[in-house]
Amino acid sequence: MNQKHIWTVVKPTVGLPLFLGSVAATSLLVHYAILSHTSWFPAYWNGHAKAPVVAAAPAATPAPGAASQ
Repeated sequence: MNQKHIWTVVKPTVGLPLFLGSVAATSLLVHYAILSHTSWFPAYWNGHAKAPVVAAAPAATPAPGAASQ
């Protein structure tokens, strides 16, 4: 553990709540940024699923040698 001496500078009763609080605040800021800058994320959270995309079947193309016969 290379950070064992940090607790000689900052008491764990102060450092741990600050660390966990900063992680929570960062998570909330990231979620807010996603919610405010996208249109699909709020719909995803509300349960509105988009219609599934159906791939069209490729058109049948003749083999390269079959057209000359």
